[in-house]
Amino acid sequence: MKTIGNWVGGRAEPGDSGRSGPVHDPARGVQIAEVAFSSSAQVDAAVRSAAQASGPWSSSPLGRRADLLFRLRELVLTHRKDLAATVTTEHGKVLADAEGEVSRGLECVDFACGVPHLLKGSFSSEVATGVDVHTVLHPVGVVAGITPFNFPVMVPLWMLANAVACGNTFVLKPSEKDPSASLMLAELVQKAGFPDGTVNVVQGDAEAVDALLGHPDVDAVSFVGSTPVARHIYETGTRHGKRVQALGGAKNHMVVLPDADVDGAADAAISAGYGSAGERCMAISVVVAVGDVADHLVSAIAERIPQVVVGPGHEPASMMGPLITRQHRDRVRSYVEAAADEGARVVVDGSQGKAGDGFFLGCSLVDDVKPGMHVYDEEIFGPVLSVVRVSNFDEAVDLVNSNAYGNGVALFTRDGGAARRFEREVSVGMIGINVPIPVPVAFHSFGGWKASLFGDSAIYGPDGIRFYTRPKVVTSRWPDGHQSGVDLGFPTNG
Repeated sequence: MKTIGNWVGGRAEPGDSGRSGPVHDPARGVQIAEVAFSSSAQVDAAVRSAAQASGPWSSSPLGRRADLLFRLRELVLTHRKDLAATVTTEHGKVLADAEGEVSRGLECVDFACGVPHLLKGSFSSEVATGVDVHTVLHPVGVVAGITPFNFPVMVPLWMLANAVACGNTFVLKPSEKDPSASLMLAELVQKAGFPDGTVNVVQGDAEAVDALLGHPDVDAVSFVGSTPVARHIYETGTRHGKRVQALGGAKNHMVVLPDADVDGAADAAISAGYGSAGERCMAISVVVAVGDVADHLVSAIAERIPQVVVGPGHEPASMMGPLITRQHRDRVRSYVEAAADEGARVVVDGSQGKAGDGFFLGCSLVDDVKPGMHVYDEEIFGPVLSVVRVSNFDEAVDLVNSNAYGNGVALFTRDGGAARRFEREVSVGMIGINVPIPVPVAFHSFGGWKASLFGDSAIYGPDGIRFYTRPKVVTSRWPDGHQSGVDLGFPTNG
């Protein structure tokens, strides 16, 4: 049985806690490896490696950092199919989806390659007589990244690229469910020429996470995962004096107005609801049907579901792969099985999955869902699409705004005025207008509102640069022969 370990100080190392976790091929339902968990002592060693590399790396020229990032970009591009195949094997998503994940991660590396421009700072001359002020952006130090199972390449690149571009060193704690891609990324960082210790990987579970959160040499923590864990990360990290951005869960709505292109909206609901088996924080999980569009829309979605080919991710015909674990599959199935008891109508029941030993489910569609039902209130993270019927636009906006989450939302309409009003009134961080999965491009920032984000910083893009740097403001005056004197008054800009 293959054992997956760590990457510390530029080389592979085994875990040392004596504990491990299984890594499955979810399409076959069999264990293919085990990941050796790290002890607190090994986390400490990784952080110390990053801390030792921090000083020289933070002083490295911006041009050198950009050059190494360009090299990393080319290496990730060259090995994109290898990375995607690894993701498909351990996560289960289909190859095309995995390759798309790598491409979106590369966008963040592209953005970070512009670091000489991104870190220019600012300058003001003659703010007072003979006095100038300039601001420089200084790296925070050692950054820890704690990433989820559903995007084992993209989310680490969200963090890693900007963190090292800004002059920080990085310690990654990936999900223990699909850990191999993180080691592939670390090896590519090494091949690109980054100094030893710039990027480290520690495998593990809650023990490793808590060791990072409490470590005095970790200066900032980036996290993406569920809301309960995000809250724990934020509260624990800030209590230890760290800068923290913690992205939590979601319950993304897609509002369909009566004037919308129903066929286009149904296609979008299928794509955004069942892509990657619903295991995306930006997946659409609730369709809000406004007025008399509901019956037509539900029928159109139901008619498309049999066309979704469920199967192993490596098979070219597959459109949707398995879920990550047997336990998660069974949890998702339970929502469909309980929906009718709660008063909803199961239009399409995909809860039995397909024959075989893999962790498969089919696509489920549940109509007449209402707030208060478990299928509505909780983040399912699986291929279950709920339909909530409302009478008008205002009810739709109120429904979205009253939800605990505020990650993403979409509106389908032909009415520009309604779209503009929706954009202004909805309390959600990322909005799509006739775009079902509004993940921002890398030169904007990704982040939700309410229980979907803890902290005041979104991730990657401009917010990523702000999070991974601290401003230093320098006020200077140079002697020019003018007479000086003692003045106990508060300085003014005169």
